[in-house]
Amino acid sequence: MTQHLYILTGASRGLGLAMAEQLLSGNHFVLCISRNTNAALASRAARLDTKLEQWPLDLEHTVEAAAMLGQWLSNRKTGMFTGATLINNAGVLPRIGPLSASDPIDLSRALRVGLEAPLLLTAAFLRVTDPWGIPRKVLNISSGLGRRALAAQAGYCAVKAGMDHFTRCLALDEALKPNGAKVCSLAPGVIDTDMQLQLRHADASAFPDQKNFIDLKVNGQLASPVETASHVRAYLARPDFGRDPIGDVRD
Repeated sequence: MTQHLYILTGASRGLGLAMAEQLLSGNHFVLCISRNTNAALASRAARLDTKLEQWPLDLEHTVEAAAMLGQWLSNRKTGMFTGATLINNAGVLPRIGPLSASDPIDLSRALRVGLEAPLLLTAAFLRVTDPWGIPRKVLNISSGLGRRALAAQAGYCAVKAGMDHFTRCLALDEALKPNGAKVCSLAPGVIDTDMQLQLRHADASAFPDQKNFIDLKVNGQLASPVETASHVRAYLARPDFGRDPIGDVRD
């Protein structure tokens, strides 16, 4: 086999869908994990003769998701893939407002999907694929908000800051192995997605930075998901990927 395995979360819309579409290729096997499957993506994969699996799975159920991935990987034959890449892209924007006004269930969901799920999925991915002896990468889709504090977004900022720091720790772990994975937590820039729409339409009295996000749209400073996906894929393909565990597509 000459296929590279790509595992991508949050692939049903936005940046995730754009990346999934661009990963469809005859020499790729693409596994997408999202709350919903995408019929158009399946049709596109069939036309391109690409191996595609879509799991309709809510990543809030972190332990179950990691167990499913670990079992699925364990059932693959050694030598089936020439390389393997995990892209942790899924995320949830919690209710916009001060932490004191947050809803516990909403906040917990954002933490589970955005941080706990990537940790558990990455652990399962690395544990099972380590004996395969093939090049492996872990790409965590982070955010500039993991590196810059923002009022009314304590939950989301904490998730992305946690993603950055666990990637730093993971890089140290993998550097000690003879065939350790290359890892990076990458900020993709500002993208014209539903998340930006939520920020622009937030209650200004609870979100002091609302105007800044409105200005990004008005001034044409938002990149399209397709454009950003191309930049992310180019970063992933760089020969020095993983040299620095923290990156930004705008660097």
